[in-house]
Amino acid sequence: MKIETVIFDWAGTAVDFGCFAPVNVFLTIFEDAGVTVTLEEARKPMGMLKIDHIRTMLEMPRINEEWRRVHGQNVTEEDVDVLYNQFESKLMESLATYTDPIQHVKATVQQLREQGIRIGSTTGYTDSMMEIVTKHAADKGYSPDFLVTPTQVGDKGRPYPYMIFKNMEALGSKATKQVVKVGDTTSDILEALNAGVWAVGVIIGSSEMGLSEEEFHVLSPEEQQQVIAKTKRIFEETGAHYTIETMAELPALIETINERITRI
Repeated sequence: MKIETVIFDWAGTAVDFGCFAPVNVFLTIFEDAGVTVTLEEARKPMGMLKIDHIRTMLEMPRINEEWRRVHGQNVTEEDVDVLYNQFESKLMESLATYTDPIQHVKATVQQLREQGIRIGSTTGYTDSMMEIVTKHAADKGYSPDFLVTPTQVGDKGRPYPYMIFKNMEALGSKATKQVVKVGDTTSDILEALNAGVWAVGVIIGSSEMGLSEEEFHVLSPEEQQQVIAKTKRIFEETGAHYTIETMAELPALIETINERITRI
């Protein structure tokens, strides 16, 4: 018995180094509503269905209090809808430019496929958002075997496990212990744990690290190691079984997991 299926997240894991497409839009829509949010606040719920992401931000005590001060009343579900509609239209305008595959992803997928491993995927984006992302990523050489969005599971995205289960069903996976989920946020790790599959956090290029490619590469080797260690710790504290710095390490990690499976 060995790993049959690897399920990747999209932004920050397979494409869009640093997961900047949604982050920039979250900052903009809140600013337009008169409430300035920090990068850290915008990133914290990353990986969730985007309307849930907005709700989670609005529930943060500082943002909630600032909203009441600026708007003179508590947040309403109507406010959530207005923000989400703005988010969706702004994101649609910029999404195509954030679809470059992250380094090592294409080569790793090729290597896994040669071993007979099927490639699934899950996301926090909706169907209409993913139409843009999948088309442009495919043009650039990245195209997994299957995709599930929160739209397809009744909007029960991460941390619910249903997107993983739907991938498993479509790809013919027999057992959860033969499935690896790779992602770049704590939501990805929780999704994997809730599904009972192997949870792997990818560090460099992740939303959790929160740096652009340029920002990461201008750091000294010591500074790079510090941000890598910090991100690794967050994934491990969330419960990740393993972390990898880049996707290049994944094939060897799968060998390690296969050895563990034979001992279970």
